[in-house]
Amino acid sequence: MTDPAAEPKPETKPRKRSLLELLTSLPEQVQLLVQREIELVKTEIVEKLKAIGAGAGLLLGAVVTLMFFIGVLLTLAIIGLSAVLPAWAAALIVAGVLLLVAVILGLVGYRVLMSGMPPVPTESIASIKKDISAIKGEGRRGKDE
Repeated sequence: MTDPAAEPKPETKPRKRSLLELLTSLPEQVQLLVQREIELVKTEIVEKLKAIGAGAGLLLGAVVTLMFFIGVLLTLAIIGLSAVLPAWAAALIVAGVLLLVAVILGLVGYRVLMSGMPPVPTESIASIKKDISAIKGEGRRGKDE
């Protein structure tokens, strides 16, 4: 005897839905799709923020360790110069070099900071205004104003 459960069953095709059924289920399908997309975005953002937080913490640890390393190197520079000069003169030379580096970095940083002021996306605003005038039909086609 043959086991009826072992026999292959004829494939049942899904019932074709009418156009009206498809159209009435469309808002529900779109709503479900949007909800799932929002959940996907939330999950992705949370994962990326966790990775950013962990990376920032590790970078902070590296910066603190680097600061100790720089302190040791500065001490080494002072000790090395004190073999040729008095210790106070060696420390004064190293401090002067550090002050010079700090002033240069400060001035360069100030210029870079001022180049970004004011923090308004002026290029994007100009582009949006151009798009709005194009939608209104103002201006010339294909030419920048």
